[in-house]
Amino acid sequence: MQALRECQMPVVVAVNGVAAGGGFSLAMSGDIILAARSASFIQVFSRIGLVPDLGSTWLLPRLIGRQRALDLMLLNEPLSAERAKEWGLVREVVDDAKLLDEAKVLAGRLADGPTRALVATRQLLEESEHASYAEQFRREIELQSIIRESADAQEGRKAFVEKRK
Repeated sequence: MQALRECQMPVVVAVNGVAAGGGFSLAMSGDIILAARSASFIQVFSRIGLVPDLGSTWLLPRLIGRQRALDLMLLNEPLSAERAKEWGLVREVVDDAKLLDEAKVLAGRLADGPTRALVATRQLLEESEHASYAEQFRREIELQSIIRESADAQEGRKAFVEKRK
């Protein structure tokens, strides 16, 4: 799980079926989560006499809020894909048969994007968890001064001026 969180490139996760316990933790470790319409999420840890692990107690409250996370962790009730989307855990709910195709499209968009900017954006968001506003503001300026000189940024500006996508 930690390796996914520390991966430089954004990670797309596709959830099909029940993401229970560690599977739920694995899903949360991604950056963009897609779920099949039939998918669901459940913590299950306290049901079997354990505490949530694999980063769940850090990730889940940050993704959906403390109270919702606590409810899921204490009561072990399943969370439907639709509700997960409503709560902001899942980016999109798609038909089961289209899940992998949709995930591949998204991953392709990211892979074809401005790699250095995507990596820096992900890094800034991770750092923001522990930084003050002023620290984060300075860090944005620092990384922006580096990224704006990249070939990706130069091409992006050119495409913008030329009204290309």
